[in-house]
Amino acid sequence: MNSADIATVKSLLEQPQQIVIVPHKNPDGDAIGSCLGLANFLIKIGQKATVVSPNDYPKFLKWIPGNERILNFERENTQAKKAIREATLIFTLDFNQLSRTGQMESYLTEAEADFIMIDHHQQPDTYAKVTYSDVSMSSTCEMVYNFIEAYGGSSKINAEIATCLYTGIMTDTGSFKYRSTTSQTHRVIAELIDKGADNMLIHQQIYDTNSPSRLHLLGAALNNLVILKAYHTAYITLSQEELDKHQFSKGDTEGFVNYGLTLEGIVFAVIFIENKEEGIIKISFRSTGDFSVNEFARKHFNGGGHTNAAGGRSDISLSETTKHFEQLLPEYENQLTS
Repeated sequence: MNSADIATVKSLLEQPQQIVIVPHKNPDGDAIGSCLGLANFLIKIGQKATVVSPNDYPKFLKWIPGNERILNFERENTQAKKAIREATLIFTLDFNQLSRTGQMESYLTEAEADFIMIDHHQQPDTYAKVTYSDVSMSSTCEMVYNFIEAYGGSSKINAEIATCLYTGIMTDTGSFKYRSTTSQTHRVIAELIDKGADNMLIHQQIYDTNSPSRLHLLGAALNNLVILKAYHTAYITLSQEELDKHQFSKGDTEGFVNYGLTLEGIVFAVIFIENKEEGIIKISFRSTGDFSVNEFARKHFNGGGHTNAAGGRSDISLSETTKHFEQLLPEYENQLTS
């Protein structure tokens, strides 16, 4: 974050603000961790801060310190709209287009507050007074740590803030295995551990609290695995019927897409999940090396994200979507097999 942006933020925070912090729809560990880490910090420096989430998020994230400060826009609609309407400053974290907030978009567009964006995805919009955007960063949580440090607030980072930020960095880096994990990321992680983040406990809370139904759903997903060796590609499908059979809860399919990349020789992995309530197929893309799933998702599936991790959607049936996907692969044969 450059000095001019920090100066602008400091001038805003010199006076009392009614602050709202917003993650994207269907928030993940990085979104929730960064929002709560920032909220806890802002409260430590004397500000009022509320997190408004567009919708619910997985149970395995609801232990994170400050979780009780989150308003669910769908469930606590009146309070959430009031918070947005009365906000004098709005931070948007882990996304860079207001459309990523779903039904909250119109309320944010109409808000009179100044906006501050902190995000690491590609092609940010220009709605914010201050934009801290860096696609090379491992996570938005690492960026929030950098923001706090640049602000001069490192001494304010306690065990609660450290726990929030560690959680987001860990989840968004695949437990520190993705290319975006740098030596500086590990330095930040070391600082967070020194500040009180219990790395073993955080890992257990995120990864070791599975329900039997989630493991059965994983079994169904792996049973549906399709391997396309000619294109170094693997994909998984889950129908609404399969989700219902295994008592699907929000967050249950988190990480399933990565199993494809554990196969020798696979560089492109995808999961297609049917959502009959929304009338769409939700898609997650992952890759290794230089194959850009961000470009693939933007071009073909109304999505986007990072070079090696992106999301998208399809408005046709599950079978039609996978058929269309397979028909696209010959166009990318050279990229996938080089």
